[in-house]
Amino acid sequence: MQLVGIAKAAQAATLLEAKRTVTYSHLATGKWINRVADSRHSFDWSINPYRGCEMACQYCYARYTHEFMELRAPDDFETRIFAKVWNAVEFRRELTRVPRSQAIALGTATDPYQHAERRYELTRRMLEVFAIESGRKFWITTKSDLPTRDIDLLQRVAQRNVLYLNFTITTIDVELARGLEPKAPRPDLRLAALAALTASGIRCGAIVSPVLPGINDGEAELLALAERAKQAGATWFGGGVLFLKSPTREIFLAYLEREHPLLVRRYQKTFASAARPSREYHQIIEARFERIRRQVGLSRKATSYLPPDWEQGNQMALAL
Repeated sequence: MQLVGIAKAAQAATLLEAKRTVTYSHLATGKWINRVADSRHSFDWSINPYRGCEMACQYCYARYTHEFMELRAPDDFETRIFAKVWNAVEFRRELTRVPRSQAIALGTATDPYQHAERRYELTRRMLEVFAIESGRKFWITTKSDLPTRDIDLLQRVAQRNVLYLNFTITTIDVELARGLEPKAPRPDLRLAALAALTASGIRCGAIVSPVLPGINDGEAELLALAERAKQAGATWFGGGVLFLKSPTREIFLAYLEREHPLLVRRYQKTFASAARPSREYHQIIEARFERIRRQVGLSRKATSYLPPDWEQGNQMALAL
């Protein structure tokens, strides 16, 4: 079979490093910043510095993206990591084409602070570019504690731009987290990073994503998580219900067989003909989050603010 597009680029990718279980490769990329068509999001453009993610979250919806590169083994997504070849000139050129009124999100498919970032620093290089911008709005989403490395840059970005940082915290149960997210930093480390960033003036929130029926969706568990996030300085709290389709569906069901066998039939039935639970379940979860937010004193979403050196002159662009 003749490979084309991203599959051809992946085959030609230069091997950077091979560990016992993971290989890192350089991947040529024709585009850094991508338009987001879904109007439900609070951002208009997305950036993902890496393809694949070593954190190996059992529920990760982005696993299917490795199939575009003809990588279909069950563990390819977390063992074949591609770091995009950095090109500062091209990245800046793309950024100039993004209207300043439109928000840019970093880490919409794979974590921008995953383990590869310690080696290749693509996210930090992007922040260095963002730090000389002004009048823009940036979102960063991560389940890592590595953002503390970049506090200096994040402060510079936030001085002249709107900056929000989402910490994904699926549970505060360490054992549960270890099974769900085998190679992600522990929940307490993420909360400590959240506290460090908010203490430095960075606006942060906590998101429970995904919400897993019968696993992390109990009101008491969500309330405890919200209280910990509030103590760490989070100002918003929310979450999204599990989205489950192949190849993630097969991987997650195998995880359930090992860790939660009594839930297997429930999930098979729930996701037999749809990638999401019922509308009624979504409504129950949203009502649960709303009660918790009122009780703890957290917002549903980040609130607008004006950075100290905002230069755009159009405050209407701050509306979320």
